[in-house]
Amino acid sequence: MSSTGTTDHEATGPRGARHERDAADRLLRAATRSGAHLIAEAASLVQGWAVLADPIAGAVYSTPAAAAADGVHAAAAPREHPHCTQRPAAGAVLVLAAAPTVPPGHACHVATTTAALLEVRGQRAAELRGEQMRLHTTLIRLLLSGHTAAVTETLGGNRLTHVTVYRLSGVDLPTAHEVLWRAVRPSLAPYADAVTLMGRRDGELVVAELHHGGDDGRIPRLVSRLSERHHLLAGMAGPLPLAEMPTAHSDAAAARHSATPDRRVVPADAVGASRLTPLLPTAPYTRWAESVLRPLSPAHQHLLLVWLRTGSKPRAAAALGLSPGTVRTRIRDLTRLLGADLEDATVRAHLLLALRAPAPAPGGDSSSDSSNNNRSRNGSSPPDPPVPPDPPDPPDPARLESLPDGLLDSEAVRTWAVGLVGGLEPHLRIALACWLRHHARTAPAAAELHVHRTTLAGWLTQCAEHLARNLADATVRAEIHLALKATRTGPDDPAALPRRGGRTYRRL
Repeated sequence: MSSTGTTDHEATGPRGARHERDAADRLLRAATRSGAHLIAEAASLVQGWAVLADPIAGAVYSTPAAAAADGVHAAAAPREHPHCTQRPAAGAVLVLAAAPTVPPGHACHVATTTAALLEVRGQRAAELRGEQMRLHTTLIRLLLSGHTAAVTETLGGNRLTHVTVYRLSGVDLPTAHEVLWRAVRPSLAPYADAVTLMGRRDGELVVAELHHGGDDGRIPRLVSRLSERHHLLAGMAGPLPLAEMPTAHSDAAAARHSATPDRRVVPADAVGASRLTPLLPTAPYTRWAESVLRPLSPAHQHLLLVWLRTGSKPRAAAALGLSPGTVRTRIRDLTRLLGADLEDATVRAHLLLALRAPAPAPGGDSSSDSSNNNRSRNGSSPPDPPVPPDPPDPPDPARLESLPDGLLDSEAVRTWAVGLVGGLEPHLRIALACWLRHHARTAPAAAELHVHRTTLAGWLTQCAEHLARNLADATVRAEIHLALKATRTGPDDPAALPRRGGRTYRRL
C-alpha cells in the first residue's frame, strides 16, 4: 500500500505523466523564443543531440554544433542510423539521438512534441511569408531602378556596398522559391553583414545577395543544390558595386542562357571565357578593339555584349528588361554607328572579340609630356604650346569585317583552331559552317544545304560530340566560327557537300 497517494502512472521517472507534461512545457517555452532554442531544449531532454536537417540547406539548427554532420547523414540514410529518432517537421527532418539511459518512449514523446511545435512555427512563418516575399520583390525592383540609397537606408546598413545576383528559371520555380526561402531564412535585420533578397519576376526567381565586397559561399552552395534538386538553370553575376545592380541583373540572365543540365549554374565571368583571346598579341589586339569600340558608350557595349552572349534579340530583351522592339531599334542604330553589318556571323564574332579585349594600359604614351616637364624644370627652353589633338577618324566599316594582319595568323592560334575543329569530316564541317552563318537556325541552313532538317540536326549532334562543346552557347559558336575560318583550306561551300544521288551524301 502506497503512502504517497500516487499511482504508478504518475510516479516519478522519465515515463511518468508529470515528466511528460514538464517536457512539453519546456519545449513550448523554448518554441516561443526561436527554433534554435527549441532544438537545444529537445537535445537537453533526451540528454543527447538534436538536429533539424533540410535537404537543401543541410543542418538548419544543431545542438551541439558538432552533431550537424551526423544529423544530416542520419536524415539522408535513416536505415543506417537505427538508434536515431526521426520525425518530418516543416519541410525538414528532425533527428534526435538520445542517451542510452533515456527510455525510447520518452525520446519518441520529445521528438513528436518538437516536430509538432516546429510545424506550428512553420505555419506561422508561412502566414507572414507572402508579405515578406512581396517586400523583397519591391526592394529588388527599387535596386533595378537605381534607388540604391533608399534600399540601403531601409536595410539600415552602410556596409552593404556590393551585390551578387542569381537568376533562376525552371518548371518547379514556385516550390523552389519556398524551399530556398526556408533554407536561407532571409532577414532584413539592420546592420547585418549580408542581406539576401529574393523574389519572382517575369517567370523567374531573382536572388540578390547584398554584402560588403565578398560572400561566404553559402548562397552559391544553396543555389547549386536547389538547381540540381528542382532541375533549374541559373546564371550568376557579381560581386559588383551596388550601383551596378542592373548590369549584374542582365549579366546573370545572359549567363543563364549558357547553363545546361550538366552545368546548371553558370557565372557571368565564365560566359565567353575565351580560350582564344589569351593567344592573341596584346598590343595590336587592344589597339584594334579600342578603335572598333571608340564610337560606343559603355551602355552600347553592354547591350551588344548581352545580345551576343544570349544569341538573340528576344533573349537579350528579357535579360535587359526591355522590349524586343527596343532592342531591335537600338541594334539597328548601332549598326549605322559602327558602319558594319551586325547580322553577319563573322562581324558578330569579331565584335565579341573586341568586347572581350583587355583594357588598354592606363596613362598611354606620356614620354613627350615628361620630356617637356623636364625641360621646364631645368630652366631651358619653355615647352611648346599644346596642340589640340586631331579629331578622331570616323569609324571604318572594314574594321569589323576583317581583323588586323597577324592577329589570327600566329602558330598558337592555328594550333588552337586545329585542336578545336580538326578532324571534322567534310560534310560535318560544311554543315556546321553553314549553320553558324545562319546564326544557329536549322531551317534556313538545311534549305541552303538541300538536306532535311532532321538530317542536319543529326549532323550537328555529331559535331557537338566531336568538338565536346555546347553548341547552344552563342559565345562557343562564335569561337567555332573563327576556328573554322582559321583552318579553312577552301570554301566551306554547301555546293561542295559530298553527295551520292538525291540529297544523300557520301564519306570522302
